[in-house]
Amino acid sequence: MKYDIIVIGSGPGGYVAAIRAAQLGKKVAVVERAEAGGVCLNWGCIPTKALLKSAQVYNYCKSAEHYGLNFAGEVRPNLEKIVARSRGVAETMNKGVLFLLKKNNVELINGFAKLKGNGRIDVDGTEYEADHIILATGARPREMPFMPIDGEHVISSKQALVLPKLPETMIVVGSGAIGSEFAYFYAALGVKVTIVEYLPQIMPLEDEEVAKTMERAFRKLRATILTSTTVKSVKVNAEGKCDVEIEGKKGAETLVADIVLSAVGIKSNIEGIGLEELGIKTERDKVLVDKQYRTNVPGVYAIGDIVPGPALAHVASAEALCCVNAICGVHSEPVDYTTIPSCVFTSPEVASVGMTEQQVKEKGIDYKVGRFPFTASGKATAAGDRDGFVKLIFDQNDKLLGAHLVGANVTEMLAEPTLAKSLGATAQQIAHTIHAHPTMNEGVMEAAEVALGAAIHV
Repeated sequence: MKYDIIVIGSGPGGYVAAIRAAQLGKKVAVVERAEAGGVCLNWGCIPTKALLKSAQVYNYCKSAEHYGLNFAGEVRPNLEKIVARSRGVAETMNKGVLFLLKKNNVELINGFAKLKGNGRIDVDGTEYEADHIILATGARPREMPFMPIDGEHVISSKQALVLPKLPETMIVVGSGAIGSEFAYFYAALGVKVTIVEYLPQIMPLEDEEVAKTMERAFRKLRATILTSTTVKSVKVNAEGKCDVEIEGKKGAETLVADIVLSAVGIKSNIEGIGLEELGIKTERDKVLVDKQYRTNVPGVYAIGDIVPGPALAHVASAEALCCVNAICGVHSEPVDYTTIPSCVFTSPEVASVGMTEQQVKEKGIDYKVGRFPFTASGKATAAGDRDGFVKLIFDQNDKLLGAHLVGANVTEMLAEPTLAKSLGATAQQIAHTIHAHPTMNEGVMEAAEVALGAAIHV
């Protein structure tokens, strides 16, 4: 069977590429070995957010008296039902992707694809041909030799989504977005959580002030935070618990927990798909591409988690559009990797775009900062969610360099600073844009006013 474009992988990069190509009049097929929608929709972003929503509702119920409400009985989490709801949400999104593929006449081929050269691929013994092949095979949890994943005692994010019961204790190794979100979820439901982070701060990619705020938030949940700490080994003892040997600020010690969650990053799915046979260049398990996502082999492209850059669903989708537009001769600006928004859905939430203050300092850029604490926000006070702040970093020409937000619903506020940075907006333009009152988003305007020395409310 001959196609114009074959996409290997149906995650946020793959299905977006396929649908865009079909909209541009191409005959398209997608090859998927698992569920349509990839890890994000089935075992990542979406079901995780469903779990976190349950934890948020549980916390609201526990603090109902603060809002003038009385419950007749004790509110308890039911993990089985929480997980079932999460899986139902994922199934709904999976069906949505299948519908979109069918609506746009994209053929879905189930199986494992391998490049064969000259525009050909093999899918479990059947050969297909295309003028253009886009690799969007995604990534999986990285497994470390000192912490082998058995799926029961030492688990990955996939098992963390579907635990049959709440453990009493859990050690989360790694405090990036995945580790922090699961640490919050289980701590919020009453599990005694310990976060072990190799680097000096939790959420190492975030601004230092944001990380400190989140460290306090985790401690309110009675979670233990161990930074600058190395995990030496994880072993299952005779009682079925995990002995975790660590070395940190207090020296070497052994922690014990019911479950260890390995959240130490991801690994690209590039093995066995024919890269070596075709001579496609890779570096550190990433496929090397140009600005239009062409590999060094004509007719073969790569997007998403398998290419250098942030491994985020929205980045994969942006790369997909840029790649397909280039294939089809439609003008498209290159993806701007300096303006990639990032979100962590803990409570409080974390949202950021652009450079952190530390990065600005390292580059020797003259800058100024505007901060607005949510303790001064009427909407935050009324909602009972006053933790956090908006922090905007501007250069000496008042152009926005970075935005860092921590607080309730700040992931929904991030689009404005992202657009502002993309358009080169100044502090004056942000400050002079009338923001609705009362909203959390007023904090962006207020932070810009602080940077200009024109603050009224702080």
